[in-house]
Order: sequence, then structure tokens, then C-alpha cells
Amino acid sequence: MLVLKRKTGEAIQIGDDIELTILAIEGDQIKIGIDAPRQIDIHRKEIYLAIQDENAEASRSTGLMSQLLKQRSE
Repeated sequence: MLVLKRKTGEAIQIGDDIELTILAIEGDQIKIGIDAPRQIDIHRKEIYLAIQDENAEASRSTGLMSQLLKQRSE
């Protein structure tokens, strides 16, 4: 993991297309502005993990449904 120190108003560049800017530091919270192309999904980590779990569950459900339909047609 890369660890960088930044002050309010300073930024971090990721590749050619993504820039993170520190907007404010208020107590134990940091406000970060993210400038990235629209096609890049940006989520808080807990939301990202929930989406991954939902996608995995949907994939399992689809696989089970396919198996049931296959068994029914035999």
C-alpha cells in the first residue's frame, strides 16, 4: 500500500485520467473530490462489496435456475 500525505487543496494523480483532491479536513473526516471519466464506477468500499455479493448471489441463482430447467427438459 502506498501512503501519501496531502494537505487541503493538494491532489493525487492516478494514471492519466483520475485525480483525487483533498477538499477539506474536519476532525477525523476527510472530504475527497474525485475527477474521473464517467465510465469508471466509483463507490465507497462497503457499497462495492455489497454489489459484489449481490452479483455473486445472482450468478448462483442463475446457475441453479439453468440446472433446474435442464433437469426438467430431460
